[in-house]
Amino acid sequence: MGSKNGKPVLREEDIASLTKSSGLDEAQVKEAFNAFVAEHPNGKMKPKDFREMMSKALPKKDASKMEKHVFRIYDSNNDGYIDFSEFMLIFFIMSDGTPEEVLTKIFRVFDVNSDGTITQKEMTKLIKDMYGLLKSEDPNLAAKELISKSAFAEMDKDQDGKVTTAEFIAACMGQDDLSKMLALKVIDIFVEDDA
Repeated sequence: MGSKNGKPVLREEDIASLTKSSGLDEAQVKEAFNAFVAEHPNGKMKPKDFREMMSKALPKKDASKMEKHVFRIYDSNNDGYIDFSEFMLIFFIMSDGTPEEVLTKIFRVFDVNSDGTITQKEMTKLIKDMYGLLKSEDPNLAAKELISKSAFAEMDKDQDGKVTTAEFIAACMGQDDLSKMLALKVIDIFVEDDA
């Protein structure tokens, strides 16, 4: 994205790239961009705006806990803002991406410090923050610590104390129940219930 007189503009190469990656046509990309800029005149969504968007998708107490984790999925350059290209990329991947693409993005929710691996400490923090969402679906759910330790053990195949993106994807796509449940719960945040 470029800018003209301090206002965000969609360059031709942005449009071409987004039509290719999103499956939208040029007019739809421009329309989505205009809607994004109407909401965020400087072309960047602040964490506060993101929090408001999240609170519409999740119950209030769960939204406030999950918001910073989900924000990381979108903010791929870690600049503290979500620009239009980042927003559209995630929108596309979450709606039409391959399972591997979706899980690679979801990995960022679990990777709290964005260093490319998940530690037991990060897993524990995330489970603690998403426990309300998990518990609402299964009132008999095990304790947070047990879920955290078990999910981490499922994912950390080489037992080196760190879960890589590849290990995370393998666990979620394999027959690893806890890993699958956690990934699906994060996906639920993005997918509206049509029921």
